[in-house]
Amino acid sequence: MEKEKQLQWFPGHMAKTLRQMEKSVREIDVIVEILDSRIPYSSQNPVLKRIGKHKNRIYLLSKADLADPVITEKWIHYFNNMDSEAIAINTKQSKTRTQLASFLEGYFQSHMKSFKYGKPRLMFVGVPNVGKSSVINSLLGERTAKVEDRPGVTRGKQWFTTAQYELLDMPGVLWPKFEDEYVGYNLAYTGAIKDDIFDIESVSSSLLRELMKLYPSSFVDRVGIEYNEEDSGYGLLIKYAKKRGFLIRGGELDTERAAHAVLYDLRNGKFGQISLEEP
Repeated sequence: MEKEKQLQWFPGHMAKTLRQMEKSVREIDVIVEILDSRIPYSSQNPVLKRIGKHKNRIYLLSKADLADPVITEKWIHYFNNMDSEAIAINTKQSKTRTQLASFLEGYFQSHMKSFKYGKPRLMFVGVPNVGKSSVINSLLGERTAKVEDRPGVTRGKQWFTTAQYELLDMPGVLWPKFEDEYVGYNLAYTGAIKDDIFDIESVSSSLLRELMKLYPSSFVDRVGIEYNEEDSGYGLLIKYAKKRGFLIRGGELDTERAAHAVLYDLRNGKFGQISLEEP
């Protein structure tokens, strides 16, 4: 049950949001794209590269507390060398607001000549469930954007004005087709795609296999199951179900419950600080 089919999720409201973005990008100075620190490549929207190719760009790597800090630092250097600027953030920390405000102030000072509208206009974008609303709330210092731990909460664009800049919050959006199934699976692992869209056992099996490849020793220690090179992802899911004691009536292993637990544990940092891709 390994990566048998591509994952797709592109409901009508996302098509509408992309059309809104294409119009709104003409009215802003800077695209601020929120990326998941665990999957900075996979959480980049390729449509934004096309419609915003002439705009200045900032990358905010969210959920830094869940990612491998060594790899996150590599991503920061990567983006800084690509004519953009990047910073890793953890909205659970009280210092995030000060950290972001200082970062933006420095950015505004160094790019002042490129702003067309007096106050800088920033468009905040990101895939569903990347933590965009939490970032905005941390930055503005109050609960202005709706926050829930599920994809697709913000449904309409919203403008916010401060003394220093104007901020346009766009709904979380994916794109019409994942050209690389690797991207689709990473988005599924981290919660950008709703769990009821895909076969959760297949996705969790694939995730276990990836984690064993990327973090073999530390992951075995945390999960407490033996790993052999010949183990399939589904074989690892069976081992995980046994280890956790997930059973249904009659003593049969409950692999569906185990699959949900695998995704929950990754998304909540139970497996430690995990990064699924490097620059």
